[in-house]
Amino acid sequence: MASSTPAPSTSGHPATDRPTRIESHGIDHIPDEERHGHPRELFSIWAAANVNYLSLVVGGALVLMGLGLAQAIAVIVVGNLFWLLTGVLAVSGPAAGAPSEVITRAMYGVRGNRVNNAVTGWAISVCYFALNLAAAAGAAFALVEKAGPTASTGVKVVVVLLIAGVTLTIGVYGHALIVRLYLPITIALTAVFGVVGYAVLLHADFGYAPDGPLTGTELWATLIGGVTLIAAGPLSYTTSADFSRYLPATASPKAVAGWTALGGFLPSVVVCSLGALAATVVDMTDPQAALESLLPGWFTPVSLLALVLGTIAINAMTAYSAGLALQAVGVRIRRSRSVLVDGTVAVALTLYALLVSNFLDTVSNVLQLTVVLLGPAMTVYAVDILLRRNAYDGRALMDETRTGPFWYTAGVNPAGAVAVLGGAGLAALCVDTAYTGPVAHALGGLDLALPVGMGVSGLAYALLTRGRIPR
Repeated sequence: MASSTPAPSTSGHPATDRPTRIESHGIDHIPDEERHGHPRELFSIWAAANVNYLSLVVGGALVLMGLGLAQAIAVIVVGNLFWLLTGVLAVSGPAAGAPSEVITRAMYGVRGNRVNNAVTGWAISVCYFALNLAAAAGAAFALVEKAGPTASTGVKVVVVLLIAGVTLTIGVYGHALIVRLYLPITIALTAVFGVVGYAVLLHADFGYAPDGPLTGTELWATLIGGVTLIAAGPLSYTTSADFSRYLPATASPKAVAGWTALGGFLPSVVVCSLGALAATVVDMTDPQAALESLLPGWFTPVSLLALVLGTIAINAMTAYSAGLALQAVGVRIRRSRSVLVDGTVAVALTLYALLVSNFLDTVSNVLQLTVVLLGPAMTVYAVDILLRRNAYDGRALMDETRTGPFWYTAGVNPAGAVAVLGGAGLAALCVDTAYTGPVAHALGGLDLALPVGMGVSGLAYALLTRGRIPR
């Protein structure tokens, strides 16, 4: 009889998780003998996804909102502290040997978790994929036109398909290829943004203050809104265990959390700050044109290529997690094929948006509200980790039967459902983005959706599960 132990490879990776082979695992449990790697590899995975053009744009937006330079930098630091939560969630991966999409069965139950993955896992991820793909396509269109040809409809379709093809190839091959590629991608993007940073620092007005400084309620509303805008980035990664689950169960939780959080926090703070500094001397309402005015002409094509590369890094991770979410919803499909399904839907949305309508504007407005749901969802996840002391039984989490430990009541854990829906419901009353909730209206535009949603959901979950979770 053949041995069930995977054959090792010369690279130290098990045969099931090599960069040159399509990853065979999906949402199933990763056996101990297939675990490998070190927590420090998580740094480059998260850094590659956050050394990007979008962070420059968001940093510049803070100054456009009316904040002074010092205020904008403070908001950037505070908002990016939410990467600590992303790090906390990542520690559950090595403990369970399972992705976040499965671990959350402990919070919501087998059936409740399918709904959770359909909304916070799959639908939101596909929308983000489409938005990021559109941003990369815009840069690629500009690059094509600098080379000579006009970006006709046919050219645009080909460009979108090429970018999506590279992105989905990485997502299909999966975990090992992401680990292998993202260190050189991080180095390359750091080098490019180092040049951008040098050019920005040469021109920046370090004593910048707006002509009409914000005061009182208007100032606080802008500061809180800015923190929420920055925090939306780390809060969108409720699936950080997806990229840590191959680490040995003995991996240090502090190292897993630290490298994950640092990989997101450090580049985000630096690149967002460069965006804010650029906004002190150029109009960041058109970031691409504004930055071109600060950069040497020969470097513009390089910066456009970096934008495309950074977006591919973000979207490959997004597609990978969305593929796992589709499996966790209950769709019986291989992970590699589920990634292709996600990509097909996202490409269709992107092409429709770019060629037919302003669909992306609508989606962008909707995604501004995702913090209302993602904040409570991430908080419930983090509280569950603390209450269980990160003790997850990966094999038990795979049990979807009615007699399984995570079936709860008719397949739903009432504590998780009540906590996340209650927190999201109250947060929706406090929001001031695409619409103004009654609480925000009464407070003169103060958007307290983030602290209210997270605080209420975390407290509710802790109270409803008190004494019911084994330590």
